[in-house]
Amino acid sequence: MSNTVAELVFIPAPGIGHITPTVEFAKLLVNRDQRLSITVLVIKPPSSLASGSAITTYIESLANKTLDRLSFVELPQDDTLPSRDQKSPMAFFIEFIDTHCKHVRNVVADMVGSGRLVSGFVIDMFCTSMIDVANEFNLPTYMFFISNAVFLGFQMHLFSLGDDQNRDLVELTNSDTTIPVSCLVNPVPTNVFPRMLKTRRGVDFVMRLVQKMKEVKAIMVNTFSELETHAIESLCSDSSGPFVYPVGPLLNLEDGAGKTLDDEVKRWLDGQPPSSVVFLCFGSMGSFEEVQVKEIAYALERSGHRFLWSLRRPSLQETGFGNLSDYEDPREVLPEGFLERNAGIGKVIGWAPQVALLAHRAVGGFVTHCGWNSMLESLWFGVPMATWPMYAEHQLNAFEMVVELGLAVEIKMAYKKNLSNPKAEIEIVTADEIEGGIRRLMTDDTIRTRAKKMSEKSRVTVAEGGSSYASVGPQCGDQVGPNGRVVGSLCRGRVCVPLRLELDAEELVVWRGIGNVTDVRRRQLNAFEMVVELELVMVIKLDYNRNMHFNPKVEMVIVTADEIEGSIRRLG
Repeated sequence: MSNTVAELVFIPAPGIGHITPTVEFAKLLVNRDQRLSITVLVIKPPSSLASGSAITTYIESLANKTLDRLSFVELPQDDTLPSRDQKSPMAFFIEFIDTHCKHVRNVVADMVGSGRLVSGFVIDMFCTSMIDVANEFNLPTYMFFISNAVFLGFQMHLFSLGDDQNRDLVELTNSDTTIPVSCLVNPVPTNVFPRMLKTRRGVDFVMRLVQKMKEVKAIMVNTFSELETHAIESLCSDSSGPFVYPVGPLLNLEDGAGKTLDDEVKRWLDGQPPSSVVFLCFGSMGSFEEVQVKEIAYALERSGHRFLWSLRRPSLQETGFGNLSDYEDPREVLPEGFLERNAGIGKVIGWAPQVALLAHRAVGGFVTHCGWNSMLESLWFGVPMATWPMYAEHQLNAFEMVVELGLAVEIKMAYKKNLSNPKAEIEIVTADEIEGGIRRLMTDDTIRTRAKKMSEKSRVTVAEGGSSYASVGPQCGDQVGPNGRVVGSLCRGRVCVPLRLELDAEELVVWRGIGNVTDVRRRQLNAFEMVVELELVMVIKLDYNRNMHFNPKVEMVIVTADEIEGSIRRLG
């Protein structure tokens, strides 16, 4: 830590799908900037949640690796948890996170008190209450958005509809229609809106979340420009929200937290032809009742395609957020004789190391629950997808991949699983629907070709010279300005304009990309290009910005006579 100039505090949400990409982002930053250190504050989920043991195993696996300038602090947990409301599970989740504000405050106070140069918070979208804690220390807050640009833009668009246009979002969500959304080219059917938007309580939750989200200085999104071009351009053209930077794909390519692919499964896969196996896996909370399991089995058998199926036993808890387990004998839920009839062409397994399987040459299709991490992994390895969304924003992810980008086929795009009450309103996807999706998945050469091309782009974008690599910027070690100023960059395109963020001990400079400067900012961009890029003009004050559109008397900046005289002399 002796050479550290700035230290960031990362606060991910307590879910394995949140903490793993957050840690990958932290590792990326410390690897790119030798003068930066990061402390990750880990909120341990309640033991009843599915992600609890997974997070513990994951953090323990990191402890066995050398991670310079990256440390983890597990926060204490209150003895009494917030009361659960079955009708609003997200309210419990957010209240649970909020109870950790005092613990974050204590940790950061100790860091600052010991002389460490804490420079800012990087929070998850569900940890917006931590913005107030950062403000107590006069620190800026940034957000790492673990989902995609479309979902971020969708939330911003809904906020505008509800707040600016006074639209009734509950009525809209429960209607059978399509609406234009700025971050998407195609109109979006309301049946792919997240389930929570069907209730007033859910809408209020989203509105509060987005309003708080707008307070952060910038949002880094786990995506890349080549994948979500339109959505990123849309977000960058919206001056009402924070700056947005695509920095992905950020993937944990060593998933499994120490677990490896079963030898028997590996031997079976090694013996299959290339791209011949369809892999079915539904995430850390993906499980089905027996009636649905049988429909999947019938579809696989009738399709005739080789398959590898990760089948998990549902949680015994009243909600769908509990720990899944493996069946001791899956025959108890499968059709009679299924395993015996399909012994040569398919395998049913329990937990699956998803990355290792998607990377295998034999896997040629992926039936997925449409979690964003899973989709990025599938694209990374060039495996086409069949979408079977479950919860959260998964339906919107499916719409983007199938309709907007043409990178996946549909099984049932509007399928929704009620995690707060898994036994209520169980929707059955029929064997015919599943079989049709699998056949399209394994025979559509156009989708396969697009997936392979996007795989190449996903790897190029994070390599030196790629767009996401440029968004994170060069190592700061070569760019330390006067008074110990650390200069990093988050940019898209060759020309950038600076956005200065005042810190307690230092001033960290990040960069605003060319795609989202308007009006006064565009003039600053023009000046930057002429002075720095093209060296055709002299500078008087590059970052002068008069707030003439709102209140000309606020934050008035005076350009001194010395600055003006110096530039005129250089000009002459």
